[in-house]
Amino acid sequence: MANVFNLTAKSYAVAVCMGVRVRAEEEAQAMFGTNKKPQPAAPTMNGKPETVIGANTRFVGTLTSDGNIRIDGSVEGDVEVLGNLIIGETGRVIATVKAQNVHVSGAVKGEITAVEQLEISPTGKVWGDIITAALHIEPGGLFRGQSSMTTNIDEPLLLEAPRPSEG
Repeated sequence: MANVFNLTAKSYAVAVCMGVRVRAEEEAQAMFGTNKKPQPAAPTMNGKPETVIGANTRFVGTLTSDGNIRIDGSVEGDVEVLGNLIIGETGRVIATVKAQNVHVSGAVKGEITAVEQLEISPTGKVWGDIITAALHIEPGGLFRGQSSMTTNIDEPLLLEAPRPSEG
């Protein structure tokens, strides 16, 4: 049976319950009467995910992390990651997604904003609009939607056509 967590936007979630640990700041304060704010986990330098949503887990709400996340289960709502987001082959996401880098091997329905790069593997499927600086779709990967490429280079608003030479 899948676990279901509903968290408010102000809730701080880091959890492991069947592979996922959940700690909601507001609920902890209500239960224990403490005003201490939880300390965020330090991001790992090697790029490994600090948070894993397991294959048998369903998460509904806003998922926010300062580190990296791997989703092998089901997530609905909003996902905002300062690090990297990996959606494994069994991962199913219906959400607005924002992350530094996104790798999709499962399925995503919704808008994706990847600051650096979005990769769609041969088993990956994306339905929705994407905004990224770099897009890589491997053979077999599926993308249905519109893409917008971000860049730091000033682009001309209009390229002029060559003028006919007289002579």
